[in-house]
Amino acid sequence: MKKIILGLSLLSMISCASTSAKNIKNTKNLTENNQLKIVNNPIIKNYWQQHVDYTMDIDMDVKTYQYKGTQKLIYTNNSPDELKKVFYHLYFNAFQPNSQMDVRSKNIKDPDKRVGDRISKLSASEIGYIKVNSLKQNGAIVKHQTVGTILEVTLNKAIQPGESVTFDMIFDAQVPKQIRRSGRNSEEGVALSMAQWYPKMAEYDFEGWHTPPYLGREFHGVWGDFNVTLHIDKNYTVGGTGYLQNPQEVGHGYENKKDALKIPSGQKLTWKFTAPNVHDFTWAADPEYKHDILTMKNGIDLHFLYKKTLDKKYLKNWKKLQPKTAELMTYFSENIGQYPYKQYSVIQGGDGGMEYAMSTLITGKRNWGSLFGVTAHELAHTWFQFLLASNETKHSWMDEGFTTYISNKAENEILAKKDQNPHAGSYRYYKYVVENNLEESLSTHADRYHINMAYGMGSYSKGNIFLTHLEYIIGKENTAKTLKKYFTDFSFKHPTPNDIKRTAEKVSGIQLDWFLNEWTQTTHTIDYGVKSVNGKEITLERIGRMPMPIDVEVVYTDGSKESFNIPLRMMRGEKPTKATIIEDWTFAHPTYSFTTSKTVKSVQIDASKLMADVNLENNSYSK
Repeated sequence: MKKIILGLSLLSMISCASTSAKNIKNTKNLTENNQLKIVNNPIIKNYWQQHVDYTMDIDMDVKTYQYKGTQKLIYTNNSPDELKKVFYHLYFNAFQPNSQMDVRSKNIKDPDKRVGDRISKLSASEIGYIKVNSLKQNGAIVKHQTVGTILEVTLNKAIQPGESVTFDMIFDAQVPKQIRRSGRNSEEGVALSMAQWYPKMAEYDFEGWHTPPYLGREFHGVWGDFNVTLHIDKNYTVGGTGYLQNPQEVGHGYENKKDALKIPSGQKLTWKFTAPNVHDFTWAADPEYKHDILTMKNGIDLHFLYKKTLDKKYLKNWKKLQPKTAELMTYFSENIGQYPYKQYSVIQGGDGGMEYAMSTLITGKRNWGSLFGVTAHELAHTWFQFLLASNETKHSWMDEGFTTYISNKAENEILAKKDQNPHAGSYRYYKYVVENNLEESLSTHADRYHINMAYGMGSYSKGNIFLTHLEYIIGKENTAKTLKKYFTDFSFKHPTPNDIKRTAEKVSGIQLDWFLNEWTQTTHTIDYGVKSVNGKEITLERIGRMPMPIDVEVVYTDGSKESFNIPLRMMRGEKPTKATIIEDWTFAHPTYSFTTSKTVKSVQIDASKLMADVNLENNSYSK
C-alpha cells in the first residue's frame, strides 16, 4: 500500500494536504488497534515481531542517477533473544557484473529474458550500488562489512530483548540501468523505478535472521514506520509509498510560463512522505507523468501515474482502468478483508508488474485485457503478501498462488467472463510441468529452484491450486470463511504455511496436516481411477501417491443420478455436501469398493474438476 504524489492545481493540493493529515491519523489508529490485536488475540499469544522506524533524507541527481542518503533507523528488538549482529539488504549491489544474480542468470537453463546476460554488460556508470560510508550504533561507530547484497554489522553492544537502539547511516548509491524491477530509463521511458533502493534492515523472527543474497526473486521485510524526504529536480513528479506531507510545496502544472520561470533552472523540490505500519517503501519519478485521482465512495483515493506521451490507445486504457480498479479494491476488501489505508497508487514503471506497499509498478503499454489483468494481480498482492506478510522468499506459493486465486475470481466476476473454472490455466500449467518431470517441491527456496519454469508453475499455479483444493476438501463456503479469518488473525504479521492450514482446520473442523505436507512438501501426484463396475458394485483405485477425499457421481441404468462423497480417514471429518457420505477411505488401502442401490450405467470421479488429477482418462466409466 503505497501512496502517490502530485503535480496538481492549487485546489487539489489544498484538498490533498487536509486529506493527508486525516490519512495519517486514520492509519495511526489502525496501527494502534493492530497492536492491541497482537496483545489480546489468543491465537498469537506468544507471537512477536521486530519493529523499525526509518527516517531518511535523499538527494537525487537525475543526470548521473546517483543519490546521497542519510538514514536514522530505530530498531526495536521484540524477540526473546540477545542480538549481537544485525544485517541490512543492499539490493542494488546485485546489478553488477559477476554478482550472484548475474552468474545465476547466465547459468540457469531458462533465464528470465529481462535479465539474461545484461548485468554482465553493464558499464561503471550503469551498474547499481549502495555504499555505506558511515554507520553508528547509539552514536558510536560500529564495525560493518559489505558482502554482496548484504551488510554485516557486528554490534558494539548486544541488543537486549525489549531494547530499542538507533542506527545512523550515511550512504551513496547509484540507480542501475533498468533490468529487473528497479532501475532507470525503462523500455517505456520511465526515468526512475525505485524499488528496494535503500539499506533495508533484514528480518529476524522465530527462525532467526533472513539474509538470502538477492538473486532477483521476492522480498521479506520488517514492519515499521517510514518518514522519507526526497530532493529531486523540479520537473519530476513523484509517486509511491506513503502520504505526501507538503503538496503545496511541490505543485506542478504551472498555469503559465511566467510561473515556471520563477523557479530557477535546475532547482530541486523537496517531497516529504510518511508511511505508517508498512514493511517497505517504494517510489517512482518521471517528468512526463500524468496524475489522476479517483476517490471511492468509502473515501479511499486511487492514484494513477502514467506517461502522458503514451499512444492514444494506451491512454484510453489507463482511463478505463480507473473505475475498474475501484471495483477490484471493493471485491478484495469484501472477500478477504477491508483495505486499511486511505489510498493506493497504480504507477507506470518497472519491467512488468510488481507489488509494493500501497502501490504497484506496472508497464503501461498494454492492451486492455493485459492492463486490467496485471492490475488485478498486483492489487491483490496488497493482501497476499503485503498485509498478510508471509516470507515470499521461502513460501512464494503463499503470496503468488493465493494472489492468483483471488485475482482470477475477481476478474471472472468483474469482467463477467462466467468461466466455470477461472483457474483452469493453473491446472493446465501444473499438468504440463508434471508430465515433463520438471516439478520441484513448494518447500524449495525461491532462489534455488533448478529452473524458472518450476518456480513459476509452483508459486503461481500450484499455490493457486492449494486454495482450489481447499474448496474441494472443505467446501467453497468454508474456504471463503478461511480467507476472511486468515486476514483477521494474521494481517500485519508474518504468517507461515501452518497458519493458513490451522485457520482452515478451525473453520472446517477437518484435519489438514496431511494436505499441507503432501501438496507443499512433496511432489506426489493425484491419480484416482475407476477400476471396475459390476452391476451395483463400484471399485475405485488410488494410483498416485497423494491421497484425497473423493467425490463420485453415479448415473443408474434407469436414468437417475446419485452423488457420493468418500472422506479421507486422515481428515477426521467431511465437508458440507448434499452428496451421500459413505465410509471413509484409508491411506494404506489402494482400492475402495462400495455398493449402490441400483444397477450402474456410468461413474465420474470429481465432476467439478477441482481435484488436480494428473490422468483424467481413468476417472470415468460408462457401460
